[in-house]
Amino acid sequence: MTVIDVHTHMFTHKWLQLLQEKSGIYNVQTRPDGQREVFRGNTPVVIPQKGHFDWELRIEHMNAAKIDVSVVSLTCPNVYWGGEEISVLAAREANDNVADAQSRYPDRIRWFASLPWEYPQRAVEELERSCAKGAVGVMVLANVAGKSLTDPMFAPVWQAIDDRQLPVLVHPTDPPGVDFMDMTKFDLSWSVGFMFDTTLAITRMIFEGFFDQYPNLKIIASHGGGTLPYLVGRFEKGDEVELPARRQMKRKPTDYLRHIYYDSITYDLRPLKYLIEVVGHEHVMFGTDWPHWVHDTRGAFANTAALPEAQTRAIRGSNAQRVFGF
Repeated sequence: MTVIDVHTHMFTHKWLQLLQEKSGIYNVQTRPDGQREVFRGNTPVVIPQKGHFDWELRIEHMNAAKIDVSVVSLTCPNVYWGGEEISVLAAREANDNVADAQSRYPDRIRWFASLPWEYPQRAVEELERSCAKGAVGVMVLANVAGKSLTDPMFAPVWQAIDDRQLPVLVHPTDPPGVDFMDMTKFDLSWSVGFMFDTTLAITRMIFEGFFDQYPNLKIIASHGGGTLPYLVGRFEKGDEVELPARRQMKRKPTDYLRHIYYDSITYDLRPLKYLIEVVGHEHVMFGTDWPHWVHDTRGAFANTAALPEAQTRAIRGSNAQRVFGF
């Protein structure tokens, strides 16, 4: 059985140095347990691990876990900081790192491109460069420095992605207003804020008719879709009572939930089963979030193993092979 991990991350030391020196808003603090953590102001964002920087360690982990292919991406805060030239430089640094790794491990590594979304023309140029170097999709955070993914300024980027029919991993970051919602303690920005960020981003896409405008997009909603599956009834009721003149989507909300894709990172079998019940196992792909401090490689295998065999095989590999064209 081929196992493909579609949600796993890598950094570079130069990217982290740029973030610390040029972002203006991100800083590194030491946690009580001695680990160094990236913060946006006082909001925790990510804890860099050794595996974020070490490709040999990644391959060792993949071999031990029996993961055949990793589709690697940068994670939050990605490259949406530092101004145009720094954003472009950070994107090129991240993309060149994974492109080089793919050349060294051609049977094991694929990657999502990071783009300087705030500068659409530069983003399109980096998309073209990345695809030429082997990118199989695009990573975007659920908000781009506070801007909605459906903001008209991003239309040229989405059109270029749609033209290429590329998968897009929508990954959360701390949502706008997190400081005012008292989410900075107990890592609530991760456990609650991240889920809110992904859910709101995809919900906007659905209700604004985004998938009718860009029919070739293959959106992958991170972390089991946040709370999207749980809200299916509210989406349907909201659409039922919507004023006809304001309605922008052509189909029902559930149709769009079954149009996009999801990773399997739910940390618990019960929400994974519910996700499958709502959207179908054909739309769920295997993910681990390795090497984050909160990665769940063991749980990802255990939860998918508890499913019927046909679902296990589809989620662990064949769905990704179909979506990415491997």
